[in-house]
Amino acid sequence: MGNDIFRFKQFAVGQALAAMKVGEDSVLLGAWADVSRSRRILDVGTGTGLLALMMAQRTCGKAMIDAVEIDADACRQARLNVADSPWAEQIKVFHADFRDFAQQNAPYDLIISNPPYFRGSLQSANRQRMLARHDNCLSLSDLNVCAMPLLAPDGIIAVVLPPDEAQRFIRNASPRLSAVRILHVQAYPAKPPYRTLLELSPKAMPVSEATLCIENETRNGYTDEYRSLTQAFYLKLSIR
Repeated sequence: MGNDIFRFKQFAVGQALAAMKVGEDSVLLGAWADVSRSRRILDVGTGTGLLALMMAQRTCGKAMIDAVEIDADACRQARLNVADSPWAEQIKVFHADFRDFAQQNAPYDLIISNPPYFRGSLQSANRQRMLARHDNCLSLSDLNVCAMPLLAPDGIIAVVLPPDEAQRFIRNASPRLSAVRILHVQAYPAKPPYRTLLELSPKAMPVSEATLCIENETRNGYTDEYRSLTQAFYLKLSIR
């Protein structure tokens, strides 16, 4: 039962019904994305509802947050997690294909997603896990195209991807969207980046680019930068 619930400082995430459990990628993205001007937020492929809940915490419940999920069980899990959180009135969870959802909703200040990105690789026999990990049902190109009309003129789309997919995402978004913030994530200093956090906007701005290491050089502890980024959420940090 312990693995079915992941507890953060201000909320808990039940995971029993969702194929994809709480992961570091979503926590990094949720802690890093710029919410300073966000009053309407959309979480695409919400899964357990983690990113929506993180956005509610970071905006102190002042933003209205929509979360869309194509898998029925994951959607039910997200709704349960939202109902048990302090922000049940601020978050709405929709059971829908994002491509359909995108045709009928007003602009958002922030669209955030930890999208499926596996392409052409061996797929899981578990349909839930396949939907969450592979881009069959929502390709990165679909995410690009569908998100654009939903963004406010100075809105932001924030995603987490492997480095090669991040570069492809930037190329496919141009010229409609331009990268404005990039964070390269390394496991530790001697390793190349394994994830890229991106923010893109229809409003051209100078690009801010940085690198974050999760663990220090000796791999006996987390870096101060990682602790600072995630301290508002994790109950404790211990090396895996």
